[in-house]
Amino acid sequence: MSRIPKLFVGFGFALTLSASTARADDITSNLKTGTPELKSAGALAFGPKGVLFVGDSTGGAIFAFDTGDTKPAGKEPLNVPNVDVAIATLLSATAKNITINDMKVNPASGNVWLSVSRQNTPVLVKIDRAGKLTDFRFADAKFASVKLPNATEKARTDAITGMAYIDDRLIVAGLSNEEFSSNLRSIPVPFGDVRKGTNVEIYHAAHGKLETNSPVRTFIPYNIAGETHILAAYTCTPLVSFPASKIEAGNKISGRTIAELGNRNRPLDMIVYTKGGKDYLLMANSARGVMKIPTEGFEKADSLSKPVGGGKAAGVPFESVAGLKGVMQLDKLDDTHAVVLVKGDTTKIETIELP
Repeated sequence: MSRIPKLFVGFGFALTLSASTARADDITSNLKTGTPELKSAGALAFGPKGVLFVGDSTGGAIFAFDTGDTKPAGKEPLNVPNVDVAIATLLSATAKNITINDMKVNPASGNVWLSVSRQNTPVLVKIDRAGKLTDFRFADAKFASVKLPNATEKARTDAITGMAYIDDRLIVAGLSNEEFSSNLRSIPVPFGDVRKGTNVEIYHAAHGKLETNSPVRTFIPYNIAGETHILAAYTCTPLVSFPASKIEAGNKISGRTIAELGNRNRPLDMIVYTKGGKDYLLMANSARGVMKIPTEGFEKADSLSKPVGGGKAAGVPFESVAGLKGVMQLDKLDDTHAVVLVKGDTTKIETIELP
């Protein structure tokens, strides 16, 4: 369920199949029926059994929902033209009032889920492989929620910038209201004691300095040299790795900047996949297109410690995928395909072959 491409040994201990199954059962059995009070719906992450985690940055909270979406959806490619118009029609709204905030494939079913803002109203939308749209009903939903301590008040939309489920924990990136505000949290699910997170520091080569207040924009767990790391990308665009085992309440860690991918750019989303026996990181960006980054050699990559000026790139190599334009979100659909949210003359969701 962690969706980490290589063998996962999490946080220093081995996990048995029976223990993992028990935890999966616990997630759904500990959810209560009621009507949640979400103020926003942003970052998404799936856990086992179709449990969907939703980041509510405005409310400084995280919600876990039992979607009930566990029936296999089939293997048909998903293609939805004018998806913003389709969502607006579903919600009796207009496309100009619809904002798609995040997109994730449910590993339990293969259906695609979107977090959406209809003006100031949060909405979750499921899209099946036939392209049928359904909005998730919050009334009488099975859910749990937790408030984040010290969530930033100054830049509320950055309180939760990304999430990922690793076995029985939810890794959450965002900003806190502490002096060193860039933050990673490791939260037990279905939500135990939530304390303040780990302050993270990086060397930002394009800026030529250490930074502690820039939020992670997108991240993914990945196994490097037998240890789970968080691969995180920041605006302008450093790629940094953090050992997952160091994400502890009150800790402060320095990331290893393994690449500078160019300034005046914001990373939007990333996935890891295997092709031809090798692993690759695929990253969508606001100004620099989609990048394909071989992960081979990540464990030996030097940590950048000197300025990289002029918008140049440095560190681990990458190639731009010329055929992918306007990609805003992406996620793996299966071992050979991804689903992408593309914004151009129209907004569409389509299936692509992994490059």
